[in-house]
Amino acid sequence: MIERALALLSESFIAATGPGGQNVNKVASAVQLRLDIYALRLEPEVFARLKLLAGSRLTSKGELVFTARRFRTQEANRSDARERLSELIRDAHNLPEKRAKSRLNRVGKEKRLQGKKLRGTVKSARGKVQMD
Repeated sequence: MIERALALLSESFIAATGPGGQNVNKVASAVQLRLDIYALRLEPEVFARLKLLAGSRLTSKGELVFTARRFRTQEANRSDARERLSELIRDAHNLPEKRAKSRLNRVGKEKRLQGKKLRGTVKSARGKVQMD
């Protein structure tokens, strides 16, 4: 799956921002990866998780955009962006663990209600002080 995604990638190099002196204006060391997620032909559940995980990195056209500018070289930024992309796809394929409902016994329930009652009395005691 990840190999297919890497085959569908389009990458472009852009000028990175930040420190670097005069070199920052001459060298396009930041990389921008674009991937059409519709071309991946994912299962509906995986597709929905990928859209959720992608967040603002997903454009309205369905392109996943990764920009990497952490490093000073093109190659390091390229591998960083590809690693982040493959991690996102891997995470989308993993099913989230189902949350087990917590079960309280009678003693635990009474203890919880007692704590709530105590908290309520503390809160109700707060307020304006009456000066007689």
